[in-house]
Amino acid sequence: MADEHFFDVVCEVDSQEVSNAVNQTIKEINQRFDLKGSKCSIDFDKDEGKLTLSADDEYHLKGITDILQTKLVKRNVPLKSLNYGKIEPAASNTVKQEVNLQQGIPTEKAKEMVKLIKDMKLKVTAEIRKDQVRVKGKKIDDLQTIMTALKAKDFDLGLQFKNYK
Repeated sequence: MADEHFFDVVCEVDSQEVSNAVNQTIKEINQRFDLKGSKCSIDFDKDEGKLTLSADDEYHLKGITDILQTKLVKRNVPLKSLNYGKIEPAASNTVKQEVNLQQGIPTEKAKEMVKLIKDMKLKVTAEIRKDQVRVKGKKIDDLQTIMTALKAKDFDLGLQFKNYK
């Protein structure tokens, strides 16, 4: 039995699942009666982790956003990992909106997590490693308590727990 157990708190988005959701959304846009013939499109840049939504007007943009969110939820992509930009006018009397995918935990959020863990006064250590937080402890129950507390507090991120050993 191991002397010390640990897990990593991460914020990751599976780009393949996002790509699949985008493809399903495009299919549905082409089939839906209220969106047929409109200039609606979604571009997904895997390298930058960014979606670009464009439509005739804000009403259609909201429609494709709703469809996309439904498809992402079905594919277990957390919606908290999406950062919506503002709606901007584009060419040919259309509007566009950029959506960035959150990859990794920002430093200030990681510091909040470490502070929360330390305030719990359990015999564990928490350290920030690049864009994730590693929590170590001797008791598995303490680690599970911390997981529950992190899930309960809203950090405005789609958190996952990995490498639970």
